[in-house]
Amino acid sequence: MTIRLDRRSFTRGVMAGSALAVLPGTQVMARARPYSGPKVIIIRYGGGVRRRETIDPVHTHAPYLRHVLAKRGTLYPLMEIESAEGVETSHGQGTLHILTGKYESYQDVTGEFLGERFEASVPTLFEYLRKDYAVPAHQALIINGEDRAQEEFFTFGSHHLYGARYRSEVLSLYRYKTYLLRRTIARHEGTDAELAEAARQLSKLEAIDYRREGTDGGQVREIEDFWENWRRHFGQSGLINPRGDGLLTELAVRAMRTLQPSLMMVNYQDPDYVHWGNPAHYTRGVAIIDRGIERLIAAADSEPAYRDNTVFVIVPDCGRDSNTLMAVPYQHHFGSRSSHEIWALIVGPGVAKNQVVDRVVQQSSIAATVGRLMGVETRLAEGSVLGDALL
Repeated sequence: MTIRLDRRSFTRGVMAGSALAVLPGTQVMARARPYSGPKVIIIRYGGGVRRRETIDPVHTHAPYLRHVLAKRGTLYPLMEIESAEGVETSHGQGTLHILTGKYESYQDVTGEFLGERFEASVPTLFEYLRKDYAVPAHQALIINGEDRAQEEFFTFGSHHLYGARYRSEVLSLYRYKTYLLRRTIARHEGTDAELAEAARQLSKLEAIDYRREGTDGGQVREIEDFWENWRRHFGQSGLINPRGDGLLTELAVRAMRTLQPSLMMVNYQDPDYVHWGNPAHYTRGVAIIDRGIERLIAAADSEPAYRDNTVFVIVPDCGRDSNTLMAVPYQHHFGSRSSHEIWALIVGPGVAKNQVVDRVVQQSSIAATVGRLMGVETRLAEGSVLGDALL
């Protein structure tokens, strides 16, 4: 069903470099060691947020994070995104800075205008983890929003020593829709015309991440089982399940309960609805993420697989502008100083509590820090470990 697009970037090295590679989504090689370190949940405080509405004690719209959770860990209020040529302050770029520990200048892999399917030249944290340890694909998860299908592309980079065989899996409405279409076709549920339309829709959706080529387009069995349970609970209409960032929280909590990922990244995004022009869309998005984080912390505190064994790393993808003269406030595309100004909060076992580190650090340090926490050598990450936080 997969549409064959220009695969130049794909064949450049993603699948090359080893005759021992296995199909995407399958188990890693037998030589990898069992993983026994802490669970790590990275929360992308996404859509771009300013320090004022998040970590400023007086003006925050995230009271749980700032006044409750910060006491359980180490806050870096002066984290920034490097101001250098080619380094953009936007969502996909910031997400890959976090995942790879390297600042890069990204272009859509097929040259599509505003396509934003970016491919990192170095491994992601998921690739590092799954190469070093016997972590199955369903326990290396990205939770994506429904409005950013291009972020399905962030499961692995193009480095020839890593790549597709160490990819992460994804939970998102995009993946759920493809599951439902494959299910409909396999069960012949509909007329010939309806099945042909389902096949057309599936082909269109699968083309978004054409790098699943060589498989049947599906996900691993554990993820398929997850979606079947989701279907039984929420149905197929999309009218019952939560939407926006509430959906991501629901997906993440259910994943913790059933899939028990060792490494999970939750890519929140609701604050970006400010592009519609209403500042309340932004502050409401900040508050929705705050409630989602509270629920995720509660899940980690109660689930046996996560209790006393989970580190949360919370960091924005980018900041936002402070120019009050703009027609639409709180933008991030103009490279202003405040769009480079972010922060990070690290909470969990082995992390110093109730600590504020007032020195400038880089967003690119997140990957190396997560690697240190999980016992993974992030060989090609450029950022340094945030050692102040680690006991």
